[in-house]
Amino acid sequence: MTPSAPPRQTIVGWFANQPYLLLSLTSLFWAGNIVLGRYVAGHVPPVTLACVRWIGAFFLLLPFAWTHLRTDWPVFRAQLSLMTMLALTGFAANTVLAYWGLQYTQALNALLIQSSGPLCVALWTLILFGVRLTLAQLLGIVVSMAGVLIIILRGDLTALASIQINKGDAMLFAALLVFGIYSALMLRRPVTHPISLIAFTTAGGAILTLPVSIWELNSGSPLIFDTVTLLTLAYAMIFPSALAYLFFNRGIALIGPNRAAPFLHLMPVFGSVLAIAFLGEQPQLFHLIGYVLVLSGVFIASRR
Repeated sequence: MTPSAPPRQTIVGWFANQPYLLLSLTSLFWAGNIVLGRYVAGHVPPVTLACVRWIGAFFLLLPFAWTHLRTDWPVFRAQLSLMTMLALTGFAANTVLAYWGLQYTQALNALLIQSSGPLCVALWTLILFGVRLTLAQLLGIVVSMAGVLIIILRGDLTALASIQINKGDAMLFAALLVFGIYSALMLRRPVTHPISLIAFTTAGGAILTLPVSIWELNSGSPLIFDTVTLLTLAYAMIFPSALAYLFFNRGIALIGPNRAAPFLHLMPVFGSVLAIAFLGEQPQLFHLIGYVLVLSGVFIASRR
């Protein structure tokens, strides 16, 4: 008998096993979310944006997740406290704090604060589970953070002296600390289908933000349904929510949180690329130097 040929891998199957590609796309989608969140500050109420984002993401995922949700429901119910914590840290609290913070801070401050994301993840994996950074991961974070600073400061380190800290900065840093808890807790996620995990936690995020959103709307911050609002909500529901969290969770499952976290340093890289592409900014030498450092740091940190 001739041996049977191995089954052919589908494109989706191949894609789902490419952690570097998945995490890079995650950073791209989240970079767009930061740019958009700052752009619509004062136009779309921040808590309502977070709430509608998770409601929309849940209903987008539901047709694909329904069968898996029914199968995995006993697992979710048995680990309800962990699932609630994942929904709170990864979906409700961190997005509300981030959107609130973007109402008050400069884009430069926001990008600088985002660059500390990998350190927040490393801190919580150490505190909660005793997982230490390897030398390569620490070196990669330092190298990529240097690249981030060069891009954000446009090659001028003296710009650090002009940065003013405000309450928006504190909110954004708090959001990163909360998201670091989510990233670390993903090490203890229940064994379920990935799409049912995302659907359950997006539903949890929507439920947890809904009371605060109702309070916000009743306090004099109405949601105006114009073209800007509708496009903002559509982007927020699809790319940084449904897709990015699927990709991020899968990336963590494949290479772990400490190796995945340095990919967050790609966010300011993508942010500057978006500014060049859509806002007419001109590429400069500091962009190239920063890109090389960030990509080198991510490559170093993602090695075993």
